[in-house]
Amino acid sequence: MTKWFEEVENDPSNIVSSRVRLSRNWEAYKFPSKLGDEEAKVMIERLREAFRDLPERDGRDFVYEDLVSMEELDRVAYRERRILNRTLAEKKTPGGIICSQDETVSMVLNADDHIRMQILAPGFHLRECYEHADILDDYINEKIAYAFSEKYGYLTSYPTNVGTGMKASVVVHLPSLSTSRRFQDLLGDMGRFGTTVRGVYGRGNENPGDLYEVVNQKTLGVTEQEILDLVSNVAEQLSAQEKQVRQASMEKHRLLREDEAYKSYGVLRYARKLSIKEAMTFLSHVWAGIADGLLEPTESVSIYRLMIGIQPANLQKLSRRPLGREELEVERGRYLRENLPELK
Repeated sequence: MTKWFEEVENDPSNIVSSRVRLSRNWEAYKFPSKLGDEEAKVMIERLREAFRDLPERDGRDFVYEDLVSMEELDRVAYRERRILNRTLAEKKTPGGIICSQDETVSMVLNADDHIRMQILAPGFHLRECYEHADILDDYINEKIAYAFSEKYGYLTSYPTNVGTGMKASVVVHLPSLSTSRRFQDLLGDMGRFGTTVRGVYGRGNENPGDLYEVVNQKTLGVTEQEILDLVSNVAEQLSAQEKQVRQASMEKHRLLREDEAYKSYGVLRYARKLSIKEAMTFLSHVWAGIADGLLEPTESVSIYRLMIGIQPANLQKLSRRPLGREELEVERGRYLRENLPELK
């Protein structure tokens, strides 16, 4: 089964992916932080039973996994693939995850809230993600009654999610814009609009891969459509500014851009060992080189898929054996040599 991240293209839009998350709670139960383990297990089993017809309603195949019995490596791999966050990956109390085989649709049970549903998609499809989430939301609400206030909206464990209970986000590839002196000021400006722009694989200047996530700050006092408009507008602004910087560098420093792209490709194609920081940095340069027409692979390749594949837990799962730090770097080099196509 093809995963959604394998379909991320290396196109000039710079938009990597879209995501919508909805946090919901069952009014019949206390919030997860106040729920005893035995009561949580009963609730999770009731939810599992209620959602048995989800494959027929959604049209996808789903699998259920118990978070407590899941291997730590699998949890971390899910986190690297953006299905779980750090808190959920380290969760010790009862919890479960219902996930489609393509990983576009997932529901985490008894996390921060009773249900955290998520829709992911490659490219700029934020509104389509919301439409899918809205249908899934209605389906769940047919099964259980939500904790809801006429005054405040959906009630959640954290006050920052009360209201719509929705977080919308878009990931943007910004290899050129992020190196400009005014980039941090630009991120501050985006914060005044009501969004947070954060590195996917780090903070500040330490964000190998140059991937940045735009996400709404407020969930209370705004509608779902306003959130979608806000996040979409900021993502489009960042994408447009990245294009301007990239175009100017192509016009003034094309040889330097070519040199950077080809050198990065050469290292990835022939290196025998690579740290995660090196590999992510060079992949980002190659991604920009392909998008700008400086590099032309002999066959289609999703650079984002390679970025996911070289993450430590996912790389260990592919090798099917425990790997030390140096072994991981050797395996990372092998993986990229085998998966990065030749150039025309």
